[in-house]
Amino acid sequence: MTDELLVVRAQLGERAALAELLAQWRVPVWTYVRRMLDADRADDVTQEIWLAVVRGLPRLREPGRFAPWLFTIARRSVTDRLRGEYAREQETLAADDVATEDPVEAMVDRAALMNVLSELPVLEREILVLFYLEDLSVEECAYICRTPAGTVKSRLSRARRLLREHLKEKGYRP
Repeated sequence: MTDELLVVRAQLGERAALAELLAQWRVPVWTYVRRMLDADRADDVTQEIWLAVVRGLPRLREPGRFAPWLFTIARRSVTDRLRGEYAREQETLAADDVATEDPVEAMVDRAALMNVLSELPVLEREILVLFYLEDLSVEECAYICRTPAGTVKSRLSRARRLLREHLKEKGYRP
């Protein structure tokens, strides 16, 4: 069954359709959020996303655009979390005037890539995750990020370059 049909049925109050829609998109949404945040925060933010989806689904006017709408909510939730944490971190740094570093974790190739991704600026990390890891088109990324497709393409280019530089610094060869 297509997402569009499931959305329409869920909007009409069919709980089974809503449950199926959530089941289909649970892993992709959590994966996106996890790639932007650590596991603990990803779980919390994912719950917030699904709450927003359930509340907002009756107002979705274009059921065929469910995936971009869903990832727009996910992006907003991640951004809000990062913004709030950044503000608290700045307050703490100003009060303490001392920065602490996270402990270094043991890495395998995938963990190393995730680590390098986490070092990228948020906009570049986000566009890499959406385009490559979530397999969304440039147009869908543009819709989700609320930017022109040209901006998405330039962010992708910059993100690829930054990723290449970070990997080179870590000893990986292109």
